[in-house]
Amino acid sequence: MASSSIKAISPFKASSSPSTQPPSSSKPSLLSFLHTSSSNPISLKLSHSHSHAHNSHSHSFLITNVLKTADSSETSVSKSQNLKPTSSDLTPTILVSEKLGEAGLQVLRGFGNLECAYNLSPEELCAKISTCDALIVRSGTKVTRQVFEAAKGRLKVVGRAGVGIDNVDLQAATEFGCLVVNAPTANTVAAAEHGIALLTAMSRNVAQADASIKAGKWLRNKYVGVSLVGKTLAVMGFGKVGSEVARRAKGLGMNVISHDPYAPADRARAVGVDLVSFEQAIATADFISLHMPLTPATAKVFNDETFAKMKKGVRIINVARGGVIDEDALVRALESGVVAQAALDVFTEEPPPKDSKLVQHENVTLTPHLGASTKEAQEGVAIEIAEAVVGALKGELSATAVNAPMVPPEVLSELSPYVVLAEKLGKLAVQLVAGGNGITSVRVVYKSARDPDDLDTRLLRAMITKGIIEPISASFINLVNADFVAKQKGLRISEERVAVDSSPGFPVDSIQVQIYNVESKFASSVSESGSISIEGKVKYGEPHLTCLGSFGVDVSLEGNLILCRQVDQPGMIGRVGNILGNDNVNVSFMSVGRTVQKKALMAIGVDEEPNKRTLEKIGKVPDIEEFVFLNL
Repeated sequence: MASSSIKAISPFKASSSPSTQPPSSSKPSLLSFLHTSSSNPISLKLSHSHSHAHNSHSHSFLITNVLKTADSSETSVSKSQNLKPTSSDLTPTILVSEKLGEAGLQVLRGFGNLECAYNLSPEELCAKISTCDALIVRSGTKVTRQVFEAAKGRLKVVGRAGVGIDNVDLQAATEFGCLVVNAPTANTVAAAEHGIALLTAMSRNVAQADASIKAGKWLRNKYVGVSLVGKTLAVMGFGKVGSEVARRAKGLGMNVISHDPYAPADRARAVGVDLVSFEQAIATADFISLHMPLTPATAKVFNDETFAKMKKGVRIINVARGGVIDEDALVRALESGVVAQAALDVFTEEPPPKDSKLVQHENVTLTPHLGASTKEAQEGVAIEIAEAVVGALKGELSATAVNAPMVPPEVLSELSPYVVLAEKLGKLAVQLVAGGNGITSVRVVYKSARDPDDLDTRLLRAMITKGIIEPISASFINLVNADFVAKQKGLRISEERVAVDSSPGFPVDSIQVQIYNVESKFASSVSESGSISIEGKVKYGEPHLTCLGSFGVDVSLEGNLILCRQVDQPGMIGRVGNILGNDNVNVSFMSVGRTVQKKALMAIGVDEEPNKRTLEKIGKVPDIEEFVFLNL
């Protein structure tokens, strides 16, 4: 059976003595050595000299790109293909559709072609987006499914300069493989401060009193306010902004409660806040401050029904999203006296209609979406989103991604080498599959000394999925849409975690990938359970293949690889090595693993694609039972 190949990613690197250590500050020695124990893999590092050294440990060979069947009767040349050209080879173009701080623009100019085009109509945005690799918006630009369709696959990143992403169609972004990142931290304090500003201004009628004086009036008795000390504030949403508002309200002497179904109770207690149910929060609060996102579940959650459950005379502040309030219902609640006052920074429609009853109501204090509008916050948001977009275009993992596995920065750093390993194992596994039935069932086993609750495998699973799908898909696959496309293609990936006695300082000891219900191009990769089975580890910061089927090996997972199953007898390495050397195929390493049945698996790392004639020669070597060429 002939094998297929994938485009090479990088040259091979030789491995040193076996080690399960992840990244090290210093690289291991690359000197040649040979393990002679029959129970361990034989690992031979070959030099790049074309002269024959005085001992058998120093050979040199070369390789090109072809694959062959077990009986040597069939070979085929494998062509590396880039299935879908992308703009990654060009200087990226970044479109900024709303005003961004100069500090952020400077970051973008230093990386790619920057185009600032403000106040684009939906039609103009769709017409322009097909020439852009990244798009940065604030809250005014609607990034709809039509935008992603018009991008024709080129748009790789959408950056939202701020926290909320309700103006971006996340489902469409994921389907089209576009990463969406936001800037969730830079404007947190500014938004919380504005919430407190509205709280205090509303309670003391600051805006109304100011307007009356400017109108030539002096109405001290009309604008008597209410005190905050001892009042109960319900913070609806205990995220970054909500928790900062709670801290400041506690400093004003208020009793603070909060409703957030996802907030950890210990984090709330640390601030002196009690987490309560939605009904309890709205029924007991004197002031209600809104800090939840706009989702289908929260849209118009404050309506006639919920206002009716509130304490009469309640006061409401909203610096989150206008759509969480039914504005017509709020007007009715104001007129009935259920809601005494409201202070709003956001609206369902921005700007709101001038004749809006809500806007014109004398008990409503309004600001034009100023939550993040401080000089410090604007510059901070600009830098944060610019750096997130540039990092995403570089292919770096983003801690602020909103449609990819959400992994904290410290976990991203720790998992980085295992992310590479996971994708490599996926790429290797899919190349071992033969036949046209397709892959439907994959099992991933993580061996780790850590407690299962202390091992987040979402990122690793997504990268394995990416590695399996991308070589057999005509569309561009990335971390964002890998799981979505897998589901579309009927690929089911199950995960299992196995406890092992190793160092808990490393998140994963090894990763095993098993593909069920398929034929294999290389029979030696099939385990006793009948599945194609491969396993790998991170050694000295590099991904290594450590087990193939029932064979133990020690193979660096980069570049091109030839696997040969043979009868375990002297001279096999020399025979294959001479064929490669005579045909100017450069070998980066060799590794031999044995089984008790006197069978051996020889892995040869090569720098180039072997040609058909070279592989035909290898196939004719006596006692080589099967071999396969793989490109990683």
